[in-house]
Amino acid sequence: MSKTRLQLSEEKTNELCRLLLNEVVKTVSECKLVDKIIIVTNEKKISDIIEKYNCKKIQDENEESVNDAVRLADSYLLENQFTHSIVLPLDVPFFLSEDLEKLIEFSRDNSVLIVPSRHFDGTNALVRTPINAIKTRYDEGSYIFQVRSAENFDVRVSIGLIYRLMLDIDNIEDLEFVLKQNIKPEFCQEI
Repeated sequence: MSKTRLQLSEEKTNELCRLLLNEVVKTVSECKLVDKIIIVTNEKKISDIIEKYNCKKIQDENEESVNDAVRLADSYLLENQFTHSIVLPLDVPFFLSEDLEKLIEFSRDNSVLIVPSRHFDGTNALVRTPINAIKTRYDEGSYIFQVRSAENFDVRVSIGLIYRLMLDIDNIEDLEFVLKQNIKPEFCQEI
């Protein structure tokens, strides 16, 4: 697991990442329009979360980047003829299942729907129809990259400004900010 920019001990970082992942997967599992949840990881300490929510685990031996993880998931989805893909990082735990339902209902064939981070520098959710509609990239400036990629691939691009999905946790300042929002009070207490 990652989140090194939080500058927490390894134990605290792992504990936080586990809480974040569990909350994201739990919320996705509550969405009636999602057929399959895929987790790309090499982490063995989350097998209980994978089993609890009946997720498909894709083994990522290297775990070098989000980009590699997305490519592995894309390969699985294309091989199994899925039509839509929603990419969600583990650090966006404050959305509700209805937020995902709105994204899916709004998506169209040959389109990309991007939910940026609140700073408009990252991609907090990415819905692609078809799955290979654009070339993706996750790192600094990914939001603008996804928009430009959609333009280059001549697909319809929409921006979803869903506040709860725009909240992510990249550093201590983000963590303090999202906790003040108190969107999911019980979850905030766990953090």
